[in-house]
Amino acid sequence: MKVLQLCIKPPYPPVDGGTMAMAGVTRWLLREGCEVKVLTMETDKHPLRAEQLTASYREATGIESVYVDLGVKVIPAGVAMLCGESYNVRRYRSEAFAKKLREVLQTGMFDVVHVESVFLTPYVPLIRKHSQAKVILRAHNVEHLIWRSMAQSTRRGLRRWYLKHLSLTLRAYEVEHINDYDGVVCITHGDADFFRDNGCRRPVTVIPFGVESGQCRESGVRCDVEHASVYHIGAMDWMPNQEGVRWLLDEVWPVVRREVPEARLYLAGRKMPVRWMENVIEGVVVVGEADDARRFAADKQICVVPLLSGSGIRVKIIEAMSMGKAVVATTVAAQGIGYTDGEDILIADTPEQFAHQIASLVGDEARCRRIGDAAARLVADKYDDETLSRRLVQFYQEIMKR
Repeated sequence: MKVLQLCIKPPYPPVDGGTMAMAGVTRWLLREGCEVKVLTMETDKHPLRAEQLTASYREATGIESVYVDLGVKVIPAGVAMLCGESYNVRRYRSEAFAKKLREVLQTGMFDVVHVESVFLTPYVPLIRKHSQAKVILRAHNVEHLIWRSMAQSTRRGLRRWYLKHLSLTLRAYEVEHINDYDGVVCITHGDADFFRDNGCRRPVTVIPFGVESGQCRESGVRCDVEHASVYHIGAMDWMPNQEGVRWLLDEVWPVVRREVPEARLYLAGRKMPVRWMENVIEGVVVVGEADDARRFAADKQICVVPLLSGSGIRVKIIEAMSMGKAVVATTVAAQGIGYTDGEDILIADTPEQFAHQIASLVGDEARCRRIGDAAARLVADKYDDETLSRRLVQFYQEIMKR
């Protein structure tokens, strides 16, 4: 089976949840013996780090990239607003990318074109024109829900109004084009329900993010961890991450320090805001971008994911669970994960609850280990690469038979 994988940002090397999810699909397809071609956009925010591509990855994927300017422009944004068009989608329209896509389709015969994100939907007519391949959307999120959540949590009137406008126009686009594909792969059941409830007549399946076989540590096996150490890792150029960390620092962490004075919070992620890098906050260590996320997290005790807005599944939670970490997360952050609160994760949605859960784990290391062990077993059972890769290829095969 020959698959063309279209990405909105370079999937390799995986530097955030989105790139990890896309790199996971490439890994699954290669595991199942598929021929894979990767065509990706690259942007100022997400450049292709060519020097970090391994020779084996280049050979296996034939990766090519096209620069697309995703900078926010006032006039195009204003035109989109006057026309009732989704500016979120408009920004991804690129003549250069369309030209390269056309070249790739004309020089290669593909069975499936795997589209990573609704933002690449404008290119579906071009795919139909130049290929007989089945078009599969992988919906990482129901995108408008992220913008709606940010609008609801924003106090400033004009900003709140514009975020709500972006959410409404993006929702209209998602619904209008909901049947443009031959099949849809969602990461969570909640996202799949959105497609089905809004008139999707195409096959919809749920295949979450996966962890490579063997990466889940065995119960009871761990490296030495720093007592009372808490960590958060996430790309800080994604607005929901900034919003969540700001809430963590302003409203949660002071309460944690009152209950557990020795607690130390480590913050890692690319594009860390200068204000956090330069300000001295008691008990907080701002690391910035981590060269290796798993190595950074290895000696930390507790992972925190304080998202207040979002959709889809949080890859960072699956990663932390696979390492046997105890995770404290909001309900929004943990959506889509088949967790049991109090058994393999702790859920908290107010600053006081969130701080108390952190403090309770610091004060009871045996419980912290039990939750981490249960989390690792959950990931091994439900998010193993071997099972998920088979399910994806089987879904392709079912679509090709229709």
